[in-house]
Amino acid sequence: MEVFSEYIASIDNQEHRERTEEVLLWVTRKYPNLMPKIAWNQPMFTDHGTYIIGFSVAKHHLAVAPETAGINHFSKEIAQAGYDHTKQLVRIRWDGPVDFSLLEKMIEYNMLDKADCPTFWRK
Repeated sequence: MEVFSEYIASIDNQEHRERTEEVLLWVTRKYPNLMPKIAWNQPMFTDHGTYIIGFSVAKHHLAVAPETAGINHFSKEIAQAGYDHTKQLVRIRWDGPVDFSLLEKMIEYNMLDKADCPTFWRK
């Protein structure tokens, strides 16, 4: 989590900071094999040099970015969790719960789907 400490400290709203830290810590503990890093000023996790999932803080939500393939694959479950999304990210509102089981599915989907991916992003 040390790699994220400066990012987390930069979040002004204490509740947003605590929620972001909770999610990043959960990913770190659940998937110790993933490499935490900051890129494009955002916390993310990679596996064998390929992107798995990233996060960013916005005024009304924590954005989760599992790449378009992850969003397309889980679009029904994203809606069932009460989240809205774009082609690139899922919005978890600050005043709502985090569906950790959905995060787990997205992360594991990307890890399996990109197991042989030699590039950072899908092509």
